[in-house]
Amino acid sequence: MVSRVQDRSTVVTGAGKGIGRTIARVFAAEGARVLVSDLDLAAARATVALIEEDGGQAVACQADVSKRADAEAMIGEAMSHFGSVDILVANAGIFPSATIENMSEAEWDRVMSVNLKGVFFCVKSVAWAMRRQQSGRILLTSSITGPMTGFPGWAHYGASKAGMLGFMRSAALEYARDNVTINAVLPGNIRTEGLKDVGPEYLRRMEASIPMGYLGEPEDVAWAMLFLASEEARYITGQTLVVDGGQTLPESALALD
Repeated sequence: MVSRVQDRSTVVTGAGKGIGRTIARVFAAEGARVLVSDLDLAAARATVALIEEDGGQAVACQADVSKRADAEAMIGEAMSHFGSVDILVANAGIFPSATIENMSEAEWDRVMSVNLKGVFFCVKSVAWAMRRQQSGRILLTSSITGPMTGFPGWAHYGASKAGMLGFMRSAALEYARDNVTINAVLPGNIRTEGLKDVGPEYLRRMEASIPMGYLGEPEDVAWAMLFLASEEARYITGQTLVVDGGQTLPESALALD
C-alpha cells in the first residue's frame, strides 16, 4: 500500500524540537522528503539525523519565519533540493508568558511576528509554486488557546493563534480553485519538552482537566496533520481539527466528576 505522502516534498517549520520535530519524523517515516526548518540550525540538524537513522530523507534549513526573506529562502531551498513543495506545515511558534499589565509592546510584537506574520510569509512564499503545479496542502499549527479558550499570561499568544484562523479562512478561498487546501490543527495540552520542569503535581492537575485523563503526545498532532495532507482530505479546506482529548468539552469541572 502506497503511503499517504510518499515522495511528497514537505516543509515543516519549527521542526527542531517538540511537535514540529515529531511532525517531520512522522511525515518522513511515511515516505515524504522533508525540509526541516528551525531558527536553531543545530536543532534542525539533530532532527534530520533522527530521520536519517530511521531511513528517511531530510535536509536541514535555518530560517526565522518572521522575516520574509528567510521564508522565501526556505521555500527556495526546498525547491532546489526536491523540485517542488507539495506540503507546507507552518508550525513555528513561540509562547512566552506575560500578563497584559506587564507585557511590553516588544513582547507583543515578537509573538505576532513569529506566530501570525510568520504564517503569512510562509504561505505567501509557497502559494505561487503550489498554484503553478495546481496542487498543494498547507497545514497550520494553531491551538485551543485563543480560538476556543484563554489562559492568563497568554493574551498575545491566544490572539496570534486566533488570528491565524481568520487568515486561514480567507486564504483557503483564494487558493481553492488551484487545488490547494489550507487547514489548521488545534492541539490541547501535549507532552513536549516545555513541560519537563513543571513538576508532577502540575501535570496531575492538567491531566485531571482532560476527559480522556492523560496528556496528548506530539504524535497525536502529527497524525492529524498527516490526514489533512493526504488525498483522503482533498475535499477539506478552511477547517480546524481539534486534538485535545476532549479538553474543551466540559461545561464545568462538575462534568468530569
